[in-house]
Amino acid sequence: MPSKRLRLSTDECAVIEDFRESKKKHDALKQECEESGIPFEDVKYYWYKSEKFSMNVANTSVGMDSVILDILKDIKKYSPKYPKITYPKSTDSHLLVIDPSDIHINKLASAIETGEDYNHNIAIQRVLEAVKSLINKSKGFSIDKVLFVIGNDILHVDNPKNTTTGGTHQDVSLMWYDAFKLGQKLLTDCIELLMQIAPVHVQYDPSNHDYTSGFFLAQTIEAWFNKASNITFNISPMHRKYFRYHNNIIGTTHGDGAKESDLPLLMAHESPDWSSCKHKYIYTHHIHHKKSRDYMGVTIESMRSPSGPDSWHMKQGYVHAPKAIECFLHHKDYGQIARFSHIF
Repeated sequence: MPSKRLRLSTDECAVIEDFRESKKKHDALKQECEESGIPFEDVKYYWYKSEKFSMNVANTSVGMDSVILDILKDIKKYSPKYPKITYPKSTDSHLLVIDPSDIHINKLASAIETGEDYNHNIAIQRVLEAVKSLINKSKGFSIDKVLFVIGNDILHVDNPKNTTTGGTHQDVSLMWYDAFKLGQKLLTDCIELLMQIAPVHVQYDPSNHDYTSGFFLAQTIEAWFNKASNITFNISPMHRKYFRYHNNIIGTTHGDGAKESDLPLLMAHESPDWSSCKHKYIYTHHIHHKKSRDYMGVTIESMRSPSGPDSWHMKQGYVHAPKAIECFLHHKDYGQIARFSHIF
């Protein structure tokens, strides 16, 4: 019997053609993913533009994390090898805590509106001037360790739109990338000054103005000093951190999170050294003015800021607090025994 020829309707032919075209694009997309190192199964949807695909990819390893890891790898590779420093020994030891709080490098304020100017040049000049002054003021004491606190709104904004992490617009004096580079150089200069005195422990506090960019800045500083044997770091994104110096626990936090009255009990739960240290302190930031209170077994103190008021602070009346950078001297057995301030 003669075979019957299969006759397809126009619609059926169109379906087969669409299937062939779809499979062709599917294979091409798969090949492009393999060439780009993108897992094919992570492609949520795509569209075809010219000779290439544009893709919306979920859970891909190609992103900010991998980019910053590559940058940190390069910094570690080319970072300098600092010479080993031999420090004088003393039985009467002290910890020097230097805490340049709320620098706001990229803040812009004009004297015509706020009564005083503030910008990146003033910020950098004030911090370096203060750190040198505080080192000089503490020279009469034997110091065998330095705690250098970083973070705490150092960069002022968190993105190219010049807003804080939460989206509040800020007046700025620089592009975000220039401010980042200035922050990197400033912290490097400060650590290089402090490491001449004693081994330095760098402790980073995440903050509300630059939650992500501040974290990346801390990462680059750690990478730069990775070959320096006398510099240690605690730069995790944890909001409260604790450092033990003999019979002292030093806690630091930005101050925009947990209630102040809860901080002592949080320290009791979070610090493994709670029961073995007599002297307990928590240094907070964020409010730009001095506030100090003794709780049961814990002293909590807020840091002053070197930054002047911007337009919003002037309008709200958050002005005229002394501008300063402060440091504290902790004796290994007796706790905080002295403080020094550099007033602007």
